[in-house]
Amino acid sequence: MPERMDVQVRPGREEDLEALTELYNHYVRETPITFDLEPLTPEQRRPWLVSHPEDGPYRLLVACEAIGGLSPCRILGYATSSPFRPKAAYATSVEVTVYLAPDAGGQGIGTLLYEALFEALAAEDLHRAYAGVAQPNEASERLHARFGFRPVGVYREVGRKFGRYWDVAWYEKELNPKP
Repeated sequence: MPERMDVQVRPGREEDLEALTELYNHYVRETPITFDLEPLTPEQRRPWLVSHPEDGPYRLLVACEAIGGLSPCRILGYATSSPFRPKAAYATSVEVTVYLAPDAGGQGIGTLLYEALFEALAAEDLHRAYAGVAQPNEASERLHARFGFRPVGVYREVGRKFGRYWDVAWYEKELNPKP
């Protein structure tokens, strides 16, 4: 792994909204990693931001690179835990995801984000984490395997983007096992 820069992982904040939206929109415009088809504005993305408070099972953590002194940091990526499904019986399950800035891959940023996210979730009443990975995405598959996720199935041709259908592989991880 290349030498790691000075990276801080912290909860996402309102002042991150523009940079987080820009980072996400890269994946909207350029990849099938997200199935959103049109870029979002920060105002459209605000409900997503506020649905991830600093505590509780639904978190947003950002990795940012300090840019000298007191200047704002550059967002390198983010990780979230979100509701898996809206029905009450799913409350102890979360869906997790990581998005990295296009130039931040292969530097351990995804690992830092997931380490911090799963550490934060350790005190929560959670049983399982799920991750959907649009195929192909070897880097995401390796990251999830590193954190103990196991494959549970594939939704074949579940999303259409860029004029073709894409599969999504699903992975699960046990959280907070009971003794």
